[in-house]
Amino acid sequence: MQISTNLMLDKAISQMGKTKDRLGQVQLQLSTTKSIIKPSDSPDKTTTITRLQSAITRQDSYVATIKNTMNKLSLQETALKSSSDILVRMKELAIQGANDTMSPQDRKEIAIEVAGLRDQIRSLANTQDENGSYIFSGSRVDTPAYGPNVDGQRPYQGDQSVGYVPVGAQREVDTNRTGTQAFSRIIRSDQQGNQESVGFFKVLDDFVSALQNNKPAEIQRSVGELDIAQHGMTESIANVGSGINVLQSQQSVAEENILRMKTTLSDVKDVDYTEAITQMNKDMLALEAAQS
Repeated sequence: MQISTNLMLDKAISQMGKTKDRLGQVQLQLSTTKSIIKPSDSPDKTTTITRLQSAITRQDSYVATIKNTMNKLSLQETALKSSSDILVRMKELAIQGANDTMSPQDRKEIAIEVAGLRDQIRSLANTQDENGSYIFSGSRVDTPAYGPNVDGQRPYQGDQSVGYVPVGAQREVDTNRTGTQAFSRIIRSDQQGNQESVGFFKVLDDFVSALQNNKPAEIQRSVGELDIAQHGMTESIANVGSGINVLQSQQSVAEENILRMKTTLSDVKDVDYTEAITQMNKDMLALEAAQS
């Protein structure tokens, strides 16, 4: 059976067209560094790329949230540690003031330092972040956690809301301590043995008053109450520190996930230069041979 010249030419032209298309595809891959130019080139790979890109975006979001939350907790930790150090000093002064050798004038002089330390703690309780939000006011971030002294009380003006943010697929962490958690109330017993809950700053105000008015028994009571307050502060610091450790661990996991998924994504979408150049050279030779 004879093959007509026209048929042979048609086949040659068709082959040259396919080779040209393939050569153009390879050249485009090399110029864009992508193995897939349009979804129809490989639907399966396109689906994988979309899924990986979505997962990377989600992990990036977790990392951003973690960093923001870590900044908030670090600010809380700093304020609490500073407050704890002040309470240690106030306890030292309470022990000194309770000494029977102290004169009324000596105690008034101690009261001046204690009052200054109390005001420092109050300032720390009303710490604001870089956005001007009060960090110990719960959800009432525009309101100072503790207001001025009113009728012998410094009322807590925030609420009990604790925020939570996702830092992983199935992991959330809290973002704040409320004022009543960080600066906890103290249970006080009166002379009749009745117990009452006393605000944190009421304890400090009573200590200053006891020193100013030379009341040794009340100064001695302040020694125990300051010790309880300092222990409560230490517990709050530990809780914040635990949260920071969780965030650091989650950040490492998220960053490792991002690196792994980016590597996989690169393997799927990026062109293999060696393979592409080899294919381009083969197609060029084939095209030249077909054209000749």
